[in-house]
Amino acid sequence: MSDSSAIGMVGESLVNLLEGEMQSTPSVDVTVLAPDENAQGNRRINLFLYKVEENTYLKNKEWEVSRTNSEQITAAPLSLNLHYLMTAYAQNDQQTGNTSAHEVLGEAMRVMNEFPIIPGSYLVSGLNDAREQVKIMLKTTDIDEISKIWTTFSEPYRLTVPYEVSVVQLDQSPATTRDIPTRVATLGIPTVTPEFIAPSINAMAPQSGPVSTTITFSGENIDGLAAYVTIGGRRIADQQVISSNSFDVTVPSDMIQGFHQVRVDVSHLYRTTFLFEVTA
Repeated sequence: MSDSSAIGMVGESLVNLLEGEMQSTPSVDVTVLAPDENAQGNRRINLFLYKVEENTYLKNKEWEVSRTNSEQITAAPLSLNLHYLMTAYAQNDQQTGNTSAHEVLGEAMRVMNEFPIIPGSYLVSGLNDAREQVKIMLKTTDIDEISKIWTTFSEPYRLTVPYEVSVVQLDQSPATTRDIPTRVATLGIPTVTPEFIAPSINAMAPQSGPVSTTITFSGENIDGLAAYVTIGGRRIADQQVISSNSFDVTVPSDMIQGFHQVRVDVSHLYRTTFLFEVTA
């Protein structure tokens, strides 16, 4: 929507919808007046805009690309919900009272229910490029609230139905428009090199042997790190500096025969377990 006249355009569009779809006989006029304002015609539906409030869902919307210039951004539009009171007017009958007004009101409510979104054919031209659809919703409003509104007018209370129409958006002025910040173009595919490659131990050899056997551990990315090794719960390497991708430890001379767990810790970054059999 282009400017602040959008609120008035919505009222005109509602009039177009009701006048175009109501099938009452005789015909019914549609007005947009305060309840105490005089109007021509004995049978009419009146729409009174009694409250305008900001749409809470769209209130904090971020800046967006301008619809007229893709190289600029603009502040989000002001998004509004419009609250109307719909009232039917008709001459009272000596026998049936104000049932004629009830019939008029019922027909108007049928139209509002059948068209929860105002069709484009009934929208005023200024709303055709609206970002959001203009939706009509019957509201459940406390009778006390409606009565308080009516007490401000000189007219006695009439049966009234509340409706909410949303979302109505008012564009910000051109002064809020800004150029999109320049982005740095990167040519080619950047090379991403990880800052850290985890160490690993891949093998232990041999896997069996007598006491005093030299055991060799080999792995990857372990050069310069420290090794901590236990066999059968006994520490046989404590912060031993690894000078390549392999290192050696020696089986203690007093280890008993049998299978023993060998736990290897590389700089507390990698841990693994092997089985070594001490033979005769």
